[in-house]
Amino acid sequence: MRLRARDLLLAAAALLAAPPVAALAAQEPGRIPIETYTLPNGLTVILSEDHSAQVVNVGVWYDVGSRDERPGRTGFAHLFEHMMFQGSANVKKGDYMSLIERAGGSLNGTTNEDRTWYFQTVPSNRLNLALWMEADRMRSLAVTPENFENQRQAVKEERRLRVDNQPYNRIFFEDMYGLVDSTTCFPYAHSVIGSMADLDAAKTEDVQAFFAEHYAPNRATIAIVGDFKPADARAFVTQYFGDIPRGAAASPVTCQQPFNTGARRTNIVNPLANLPAVAHAYRVPAYTDADMPALELLAAAMGQGESSRLTRRLTREARATAAAQAMVNPMGPRQGPGTFLVFTVANQGVSADSVDRLVAAEVARVAAEGISEAELRKAKNGYRATQAQQRQSVDNVGAALLEANAIFGTPEAVNTDIERYLKVTVDDVKRVAAKYLVPQNSLILIVTAEKTAS
Repeated sequence: MRLRARDLLLAAAALLAAPPVAALAAQEPGRIPIETYTLPNGLTVILSEDHSAQVVNVGVWYDVGSRDERPGRTGFAHLFEHMMFQGSANVKKGDYMSLIERAGGSLNGTTNEDRTWYFQTVPSNRLNLALWMEADRMRSLAVTPENFENQRQAVKEERRLRVDNQPYNRIFFEDMYGLVDSTTCFPYAHSVIGSMADLDAAKTEDVQAFFAEHYAPNRATIAIVGDFKPADARAFVTQYFGDIPRGAAASPVTCQQPFNTGARRTNIVNPLANLPAVAHAYRVPAYTDADMPALELLAAAMGQGESSRLTRRLTREARATAAAQAMVNPMGPRQGPGTFLVFTVANQGVSADSVDRLVAAEVARVAAEGISEAELRKAKNGYRATQAQQRQSVDNVGAALLEANAIFGTPEAVNTDIERYLKVTVDDVKRVAAKYLVPQNSLILIVTAEKTAS
């Protein structure tokens, strides 16, 4: 997620230089109106005016995620997702949530490999409250030993709840990262949630240094979407964020992860797994790569929806699986190397080996034959529907603008990225399946309740 701050003079200059948002909206029906500018301290601001409902969404997207951590000190980005709600110079611990909720708003935060993102939706007349509190914690978060210890325990409990005490979640939160070589690409080779050992070893000074390096205006972007007057938004941003000092430049993130480095297989024993699970994971490129639209549409055709081929063939016809899905990057689009994941849970009485063979056969079939025109058309229609739904709430529009800006370098990509998907052909899908969904590019994960003979 990212947060950024703004200043006055540049805000005024940007206002004069930019075309009115209403004019932008009139240029092309269906386009999201966008205005962007940057404060002298490096904070990027995205404005999107929409008066269809009397609410406004404020999102702060910090350019820091688990990719910015180092060996022995993982889980810090996720820790700060929690720490940012622990109080600052003018907001008491616990008041951040209560003030927003009492104003009639909602809020949350989330972390992945590439960002930490905080967001709130409030009535239009409380835009100033949301911006003031975001600025206060950017400039003066209370990173105290007490708050750190409290949230360290909270994160450890979250890990127990969401990962360690669940039958299959380790595949998504932990094990699939084994696709990436930690010696050449540590940023994308460890989990976002962090390890118990690293959390236990962390010291207050470590997390204070992490905050100072990453949670500064030049590492942040603010998106304001909904029912507001641009002049008011710019004035609030300047007033609250303009004097927050710029932070140091970000340390470079390095990653070298070749494809086709050999098939790997991991057997996981989890007594909570009443039914075996089988996951086939494959290395794929970063989200901006030209192959990604075809890979995402392939995942939709293979394993998203009741008529997808994995559900049809493995669940309904063979009756071998209780669930079968395919997805790209379960934690969201990545700026680094990604994951194409086929995840299945065996039916009662069906062995993991049987499901493993069936999944391998289906993957080999799609790599050899591709998919049909009808399957691709359905996948594209699903993608279009998702994009249309994305424009129906200020929350989703804010998320899309921030993500587009982070990945493509411009929020305008929300209006143009769909073109990459609509241009995909069945030949493109067949080509990427044959290129990436091959055994030498895979990690196979088998989850059983007890150890099986090898």
